[in-house]
Amino acid sequence: MTDKMHTAQGRARESALAPGLYLVATPIGAARDITLRALDILASADVLAAEDTRTLRHLMEIHGIKPGDRPLWAYHDHNGAAVRPRILEALAHGRSVAYCSEAGTPVVADPGYQLARAAIEAGATVTGAPGPSAAILALSLSGLPSDRFLFAGFPPAQAGARARWLDEIGAVEATLILYESPKRIQRLLTELCERWSEGRKAALCRELTKRFEEVRRGTLGTLRDGLADAPVKGEIVLVVGHPVSVAPSQADVDGALVAALGRLRVKEAAAEVAEALGLPRREVYQRALALKREDDG
Repeated sequence: MTDKMHTAQGRARESALAPGLYLVATPIGAARDITLRALDILASADVLAAEDTRTLRHLMEIHGIKPGDRPLWAYHDHNGAAVRPRILEALAHGRSVAYCSEAGTPVVADPGYQLARAAIEAGATVTGAPGPSAAILALSLSGLPSDRFLFAGFPPAQAGARARWLDEIGAVEATLILYESPKRIQRLLTELCERWSEGRKAALCRELTKRFEEVRRGTLGTLRDGLADAPVKGEIVLVVGHPVSVAPSQADVDGALVAALGRLRVKEAAAEVAEALGLPRREVYQRALALKREDDG
């Protein structure tokens, strides 16, 4: 360890943290992506909690921080109900607790959500050290609009819930950020092409900040087809652009008008169909008149 590391660690330990839960973002790949404030918190917290204690120990070792005699508790999906009361008790006794997910920002697709919510409900101070996030980095690298985006997380596994989920988020006027495993990404892209549009812009990002980082940009269709020749491995973030506007066919317009004319006058039928299909009212009205004349003839 260098003298510089010793000095930094010593300075951090001299500054005791105020009581509270600290949500500490950790690197998603490159260990040097951690912030100086995150290192200070890890060096100073009374209690350390992590989704994967081995990963946190390794990260601290890289940066010259020793846990010492401080508690290092595993907190994950499988033991959250049992460990959460211990952490809340530590907070109630005025201790500072640093929580790290396995990688990235806690609470984002991570068991830290339940912990943070419980700490807030218990009246504890909850703060954080911002930093790496695979979702935000993928959005940045995708080349897709970032003015409005939705982090949708992992798709449901069950067919019914999955179909409803895809239909619900597919119409959202925003760039969508999804997580998926390499084993299921082909299935997901196929479903998106079928339920949304093959021409919808997208970017498949994998192994971000790691040695084999790759970003494939194109449409949902080209990304799906590209997997046949070049499958992907590693952690994946799929970013999908806004919905593609598809003009209704003449047959669709006529069908809607015929149905509306069966119960409404021409003007009202045209207004209803124009609004429903997003078409100019004058054009739809002229077509409604033509259909009415043909029917009368």
